[in-house]
Amino acid sequence: MREIFVTGATGTIGSALVPRLLRSPDTRVRLLVRARDGADLQRRMASMRAYWGWDEDDERGRRVVALRGDICAPCLGLAPLEHAAVAAECSHLVHCAASVNLLMPIEQARATAVAPTRAVLELGRLAASAGVLRKIDLVSTVGVWGRTPGTMPERPLPEVERFHNTYEAAKAEAERVVWNEGADLPITVHRPSMVVGESDSGRVIHFQVFYHLCEFLSGVRTRGIVPTLGAMRLDVIPVDWVAAAIDWASRHEDTAGSIFHLCSGPEGAIALGPLQATVRERWQRQGRTLPPLRTVSRRLLQHAVPVLGAFAGAKARRALRALPPVLEYLGEDQSFANVNTARRLAGAGLPVPPAASYLGPVLDYYLARRAAEARR
Repeated sequence: MREIFVTGATGTIGSALVPRLLRSPDTRVRLLVRARDGADLQRRMASMRAYWGWDEDDERGRRVVALRGDICAPCLGLAPLEHAAVAAECSHLVHCAASVNLLMPIEQARATAVAPTRAVLELGRLAASAGVLRKIDLVSTVGVWGRTPGTMPERPLPEVERFHNTYEAAKAEAERVVWNEGADLPITVHRPSMVVGESDSGRVIHFQVFYHLCEFLSGVRTRGIVPTLGAMRLDVIPVDWVAAAIDWASRHEDTAGSIFHLCSGPEGAIALGPLQATVRERWQRQGRTLPPLRTVSRRLLQHAVPVLGAFAGAKARRALRALPPVLEYLGEDQSFANVNTARRLAGAGLPVPPAASYLGPVLDYYLARRAAEARR
């Protein structure tokens, strides 16, 4: 029986990964879940079971144990006996938890990225000492490439020092912890790009950066004022493929020491001009009224955000506050190499999916959810 400890099960990647791990009847998982108390933990798990479509009799639910904790706390916030049990019994550790907040103070960002990484490494050492550890899979981000122009290589990046935001900076620091302090452990590092919904349904538990960017490309939030896009491209990847790749890597100990770029790669990234056209077509198909577009430079749009906010309602102002960090991603011509990753995963029956195969369902699911929320 595989015993897997998973952080971030309620997040975008973790929520897609847990059901995949449990497809194998020889697998049990322990989930680290942030909760105020035992009752809150039960409520959060009931919500997750509903998201996964499990009823009370579902056999998979009987192979799940939820542990109350907090990635920012010492020992991941686990009670001493629970921490000891994880270290003594879990053969696999999968660390997905993260706070994708691009505006955090750097110390808060480190508390959600660097400290938890060290805590997972310590768990791994204890499990190795107990003779049970087989694999650790850590989820990072292509954002550790920071502001570096050009194509990101599939290797450690000690030379990168400039970042778009504190989230990227802290994740890069967490990776350095892995290379400097975890070299003796069987670790695979996964660097996803912008994660979107499932390939066939578009379903996803949280709407992250990609969806904010699509709203801005539509022109709805900026009264039709949008940045000049030029030849910029965006690397996105569906969450079910990311989960499948992590699941596969966790089962193959020979992936230890590897860095997997879970992304579309330079050839598969979406050009922003066609993406904008697709977004506006999908928005109009759903009956949303769109303003005519007026293009300005990215810098000018960033300076115009406070002015736009002054004439917007409270909801629009909240949305506009997310615009500057999103626009930062359009500031450099970057891509992310995935040749080695794509070759390895294609051999495992997991070829990188083309964006054309999932972009429509992803946008339609988002619009349907937003329409349903507006009707409530």
